[in-house]
Amino acid sequence: MSTIRMTPALAARDYSRLSALLADCVTGGASVGFLAPLPEAEAAAYWAQVDALLGAGLQLWLAEEGEELLGCVQLAPCQRGNGRHRAEVQKLLVHSARRGRGVARQLMAALEDHAHKQGIRLLVLDTEAGSGAEDVYRKLGWSKSGEIPDYAARPDGRLHPTAYYFKRL
Repeated sequence: MSTIRMTPALAARDYSRLSALLADCVTGGASVGFLAPLPEAEAAAYWAQVDALLGAGLQLWLAEEGEELLGCVQLAPCQRGNGRHRAEVQKLLVHSARRGRGVARQLMAALEDHAHKQGIRLLVLDTEAGSGAEDVYRKLGWSKSGEIPDYAARPDGRLHPTAYYFKRL
């Protein structure tokens, strides 16, 4: 069973592990904001940006088994006065070799529990319409609110629709 932990900052070893995880997901076709092939420097720069935002609102959970990083997920609480009851789930990533083993479920359960304890009552996210991720979110009790056509490019550059989901806590 994997260990889920929220991390307040990234250690040096986390950069390479998270970069490898991101590259695995992009190579596998996940539409998570990057085109393939994903240069290592671009992945590392992304995680440096994430690290800079940790503690300033952004929160990050890691799923690990020993030294192996299985997955991660981020929570970005709204910082505006009229939206402090909501947060956006970002970058739920699970290594391709570890999918189907409950890692995403464990990460999301930890995130949702923490969000609820922080007074967050509404979570939102977007994902590629028609992707396997939609099945995951539906199984976890998320509701689809709609789609936007041609919203983002897949890693191969083709445009695809994005689906928006929400979950009340």
